[in-house]
Amino acid sequence: MNIKIIWRKRVIRSFFLAATATTFLSACTSTETSTNKSSATPSTATVSEAKKEYQPIARLLPGEVLLPKLNGVPDLKENPIPEYLRNGVEHPVVASLQERLMKLGFMDNDEPTQFFGNVTEAAIKVYQRQNGLAQDGIVGPETFTSIMSPAAKYYAVAKGVCGDDITRIQTRLYELGYLADAAQVNGTFGDETEVAVRKLQEVNGLNIDGKVGRQTINLLYSEEIKPNLVSYGEKSDVVLASQKRLKELGYLMTEADGAYGNDTVTAVKQFQARNDLVVDGYLGPSTRVALNSREAQPNGMTLGEQGDSVTNVQKLLNKYGYLASSNVTGYYGELTVNAVKAFQSNNGLSADGSVGKDTLNKLSGSGVKSAGSKSNTGKGGSGNSSGPVKGGSGVNGLLSIARSKLGKPYVWGSKGPGSFDCSGFIYWSLNQVGVRQSYLTSAGWRSVGKYTKISSFGDLRAGDIVVVSGHVGIVAGGGNVIDASSSHGRVVERSLSNWWRNNFICGWRIFG
Repeated sequence: MNIKIIWRKRVIRSFFLAATATTFLSACTSTETSTNKSSATPSTATVSEAKKEYQPIARLLPGEVLLPKLNGVPDLKENPIPEYLRNGVEHPVVASLQERLMKLGFMDNDEPTQFFGNVTEAAIKVYQRQNGLAQDGIVGPETFTSIMSPAAKYYAVAKGVCGDDITRIQTRLYELGYLADAAQVNGTFGDETEVAVRKLQEVNGLNIDGKVGRQTINLLYSEEIKPNLVSYGEKSDVVLASQKRLKELGYLMTEADGAYGNDTVTAVKQFQARNDLVVDGYLGPSTRVALNSREAQPNGMTLGEQGDSVTNVQKLLNKYGYLASSNVTGYYGELTVNAVKAFQSNNGLSADGSVGKDTLNKLSGSGVKSAGSKSNTGKGGSGNSSGPVKGGSGVNGLLSIARSKLGKPYVWGSKGPGSFDCSGFIYWSLNQVGVRQSYLTSAGWRSVGKYTKISSFGDLRAGDIVVVSGHVGIVAGGGNVIDASSSHGRVVERSLSNWWRNNFICGWRIFG
């Protein structure tokens, strides 16, 4: 939809009316003069001349080459475009405005709507800031023309810029160890932030310009990001202290030795997932602060969870004879619950079937009582340790959790529980249902790999994660999808429309 033509249409129509009036007056004046001279009714020839003068103007009417038909936009007589587009306005032109903002990187990609809400207003303000326009969040002719211009600039920030988007960027730089001090997260892109961005670009093989454009912003939340902090392979007292705390909270299943190996990475990821942090496996500043906080949440595994941490628990249960090796699947099913109950009962713990810090510390400590000759190998349980979960987990659990957040506001970069962006909504929902998935951008979801890939849009079913260009959602069944929508400005359940089909990249089947 070429909305620039719509705006021009109003100007041309005004010109047309003025020109028509001038021509008509000219014709009348000519006729009146003739009448005064002859004191008679104007001749047929005079009227014909006036008609000839009118004909060239008539060629500017809609439908001619200069004003092509605008599909999908109601006639201006019925639904005229407001002179200014602002928060609260609902009009077809808003959809085209959103579509352009998404393409330029100022809004998360999404199916455009006709409603001009808070997210659209915030995107307009950032665009205006970047382009030296008055930051009022209102789209008048100047802002509209700038956005729709082929020369419009893509989202990029550099030194000297201030705003909430800068705070989000700085927060991630701090978490990754590129900014050394929490006080540097201040919403102002200064010298220290520029140095941090340049270092990040250098370490990760990007063009080193100190600016945050599309490439850098996508990298910030991808699994491929290389941090500037304590990570795999290092050995230090910092690692040792962190391991001891992870052990105390029930996350680390091996002895603390100061070496940052696979077990520590798994423990850190599990801790991050439990404590609403970005799940990247790195001991960044935010993770270390949360780890040593009184509010740090201890570990706990229950029916329906899956991942490396579950695998490690199952291996220990197998080691002591409570679970068959064939049931070490990484999925916390009913057989695992039964095995945990047997272990707890035999080792003086409350037999609730869940793995909290006491159970985990006992399981990974010394003096463990094995199953011995007892029939506690998991053969007596029902269900399948690698199948979907019943009763509040699996597909039904995921959809229930997702629907519980309907109406929550969309906030770029937010991971819940009170607000979300599209990928933050997927991250939060999966982790709540027991699927330990790290935070990924929509680009990261293209190649996540560990689930069953769905390559055909027609094969999607309820509970699948649907990935489209720049956006992700949860298939709800019945032709619907649940997602954190930037164009709606909130979490919505809506039709899995042709927009999703036309922008489809892949799907991921989490359950079954």
